Amino acid sequence: MSRTKSPRILSSVVQDVCRTLGMNKAIDDFRTVQIWKEVVGTTIAEITLVERYTDGKLFVRVKSAPWRMELNYRKTEIKNKLNVAIGKEIIEEIIFR
Repeated sequence: MSRTKSPRILSSVVQDVCRTLGMNKAIDDFRTVQIWKEVVGTTIAEITLVERYTDGKLFVRVKSAPWRMELNYRKTEIKNKLNVAIGKEIIEEIIFR
């Protein structure tokens, strides 16, 4: 018995299964939280904690008021970098607390 299809990369198989099960949104939500440190860098990642991502809003806890003010000034830049890293425009707003 011979195979008629060539082997596929496992990640593409998982993506197909997730798409079939309607889990793409959940995967995007998870990736958003996971890439935070990569996008903002170590310094900002150490003083922040991503709490959750819900309906286009990313909620981030900040350790101090001065850092929260600084991050609010850089909010648009961070949002754009995250959307580029994800590959789609899914983050509409970042809320620093």
